[in-house]
Amino acid sequence: MMKGKQSLCFAVSPYILSAASIAGKKEGEGPLGNCFDELGKGKDNLFGKQSWEEAESEMQKRACLKAVEKAGLLPQDIRFLFGGDLLRQGVATSMGIEALKIPMFGLFGACSTSGEAIALSAMSVAAGYGDHVLAVTSSHFGSAEKEFRFPLGYATQRPLSAQWTVTGSGAFVVSTQKSHVRVTGVTVGKIVDFGLKDSQNMGACMAPAACDTITQNLEDFGRDVEEYDQIVTGDLGYIGQSILFDLVRRKGKDISKKHMDCGMKIFDQKTQDTHAGGSGCGCAAITLASYVLPKIEKGEWKKVLFVPTGALMSTVSFNEGESVPGIAHGIVLEHVNG
Repeated sequence: MMKGKQSLCFAVSPYILSAASIAGKKEGEGPLGNCFDELGKGKDNLFGKQSWEEAESEMQKRACLKAVEKAGLLPQDIRFLFGGDLLRQGVATSMGIEALKIPMFGLFGACSTSGEAIALSAMSVAAGYGDHVLAVTSSHFGSAEKEFRFPLGYATQRPLSAQWTVTGSGAFVVSTQKSHVRVTGVTVGKIVDFGLKDSQNMGACMAPAACDTITQNLEDFGRDVEEYDQIVTGDLGYIGQSILFDLVRRKGKDISKKHMDCGMKIFDQKTQDTHAGGSGCGCAAITLASYVLPKIEKGEWKKVLFVPTGALMSTVSFNEGESVPGIAHGIVLEHVNG
């Protein structure tokens, strides 16, 4: 049923039955390194392939297969797949999941794609369109730098506002079958554009959208910040978090004691030279799969608002001098006893 201006809740809430995370070598050296299902080897993280793009597809395939295996299912048990990535026409997804032969919807929400995919999967399951639906996304440092910024061979200097694109893929089985984590609500984000044009400062570009979705979720569900154990954003990083706190305070709320950002959690800023933090579709996805969901499953966190954030730019829009609009989708995740 609809709630407020942008949200919905489910009469019968679907469950997240399983999750899987495939990460790169650098991510494995960070604070969450022991939490991932599989890690890449070597600085290029090729996963046995010849190019970064092929490696990203391979990560998606492995993440999907691992999530399905954890759920005790087979690929043919999955009714639909919602997936996306950062590359043109979503080729990492389409080529990665081709061998699985699952009916799929290709998505593009930039770094918010994990939230978009989980939201649509939950809506499909709740509506009775499938008992098991798969959500997946990925990013790769090499392919993202090549696509959106500069080829790595240029060795360009990164500003301190820049974030490090996470090499990783996260997959989630959303199901009617019971587990300890339920998707109880969704707040669909809208595009928010403050006119910023710096693609090397994505935290600032995305923070307004995160603020809009978080405050709208609280309004739509009639909740206070204290009702959530954690409000988790996708990849605002250190600069974006500061801006988010300021924007939310202007709306009369304070989330500073409840907030966690995946881009700040996944790397050690002091030792890994990632500047403002992590980013990319894989950042929120693998942090959710490896760190956030286990805490909900164990009951350490009872209710979490997961808000992955996306900067909706392309190489064309950037080269033409357009601003970088943001979007953020909110997913309410709750612990289930028994």
